[in-house]
Amino acid sequence: MSGRHKDMDDDQAMESTTPRKAPPVHAPMDQFRVDNGELLVGGIPLTRLAARVGRTPFYAYDRGLLATRVAELRAALPPEVKLHYAMKANPMPALVCHMATLVDGIDVASAGELKVALDTGADPHEISFAGPGKQDGELMQAVAAGILVNVESFREIAPLAAASEALGLPARVAVRVNPDFELKSSGMKMGGGPKQFGVDAEQVPELLAEIGRAGLAFEGFHLFAGSQNLRPEAIVEAQRKSFELALRLAEHAPATVKFLNLGGGFGIPYFPGEQRLDLTPIGANLATIVDEARTALPQAGIVIELGRYLVGEAGIYVARVIDRKVSRGHTYLVTDGGLHHHLSASGNFGQVIRKNYPAAIGNRMDAAPGEACSVVGPLCTPLDLLADRMNLADAGPGDLVVIYQSGAYGPSASPQAFLGHPAVIEVVV
Repeated sequence: MSGRHKDMDDDQAMESTTPRKAPPVHAPMDQFRVDNGELLVGGIPLTRLAARVGRTPFYAYDRGLLATRVAELRAALPPEVKLHYAMKANPMPALVCHMATLVDGIDVASAGELKVALDTGADPHEISFAGPGKQDGELMQAVAAGILVNVESFREIAPLAAASEALGLPARVAVRVNPDFELKSSGMKMGGGPKQFGVDAEQVPELLAEIGRAGLAFEGFHLFAGSQNLRPEAIVEAQRKSFELALRLAEHAPATVKFLNLGGGFGIPYFPGEQRLDLTPIGANLATIVDEARTALPQAGIVIELGRYLVGEAGIYVARVIDRKVSRGHTYLVTDGGLHHHLSASGNFGQVIRKNYPAAIGNRMDAAPGEACSVVGPLCTPLDLLADRMNLADAGPGDLVVIYQSGAYGPSASPQAFLGHPAVIEVVV
């Protein structure tokens, strides 16, 4: 049986006699198999996995789904394009170790993430460091590790030069560019207009001159226009504009461009009506860029940096129902999990209008949807809402609520210390 719930019957009055299809009640959630009424994670039935973990709530990440996503991506993209994992999406050490065996490099955003990346055994030459507020000590660590630093401020040049001199090592740098355009229809815009990220494109020639005078080992450019985009045409446009901007900036570079990170922005479906990203036009566009780069930037390696897209759909959040209560006609499933573990699913991590992540009762996958209910946690705030008025299988104490699309921006993006509840467990299966 598929892991999808059946669409709700459209029993509302029709304005015309033309049949109208009911709107989808959730985003796609068929990546996990179901057997004997239970969701399988890494081939293990959910109730057995919960017993193995020892307690709820927990996050579970499926190794097979991670490998499948990378394989599908590589099949769609030109083989010359390197694939980097943006570790900020999910920095769990065991998961990063697994991802390091699948991708070509890792992008980190702090010295803490750098330590995890180095512990995986990843090649330092293929680790890059981005972030708008790098401290001098972090820059020293980066130079000592031999990784590539994405310069995002004129201020970073002096401490990088000082670290290089003190260590007797080259300070490998690329320039993170704040482009004069944005990734249209992106969930979070990272470029265009005033931004704390990168150096404004019009200021980059001056920065490149300073990098040359400081004797830093310039290698290339990093452009990241936005994230969480499900429109391939928008991603294609941003990649094309990024490549053309890099060509113009390369004319001012103090050395040959060896590295060109075109960012990512690939989205995953979270909400009703959203579908998975079509990679075909993106792959075709990148093939054209690779072909043009052979002449225009012959020594440059093209990199795509992805986080959420690689890991988001491979993870679930599992919470156990503690109580089923009815308040003035509305049913609440009260669980031992909540926004302190999964801020994103609660709608408090950037959503303007709250929408439901895909959800199910993971040990009752064969059951028909019952009455509309809300899944809440144990916190003393009405914001502690994991699913609002969703038609889930009838459930009660002991049943397991599953929140899909939970492989990215989960525990590390949530206020786990709030109200003193235990930290969530994470497992890779």
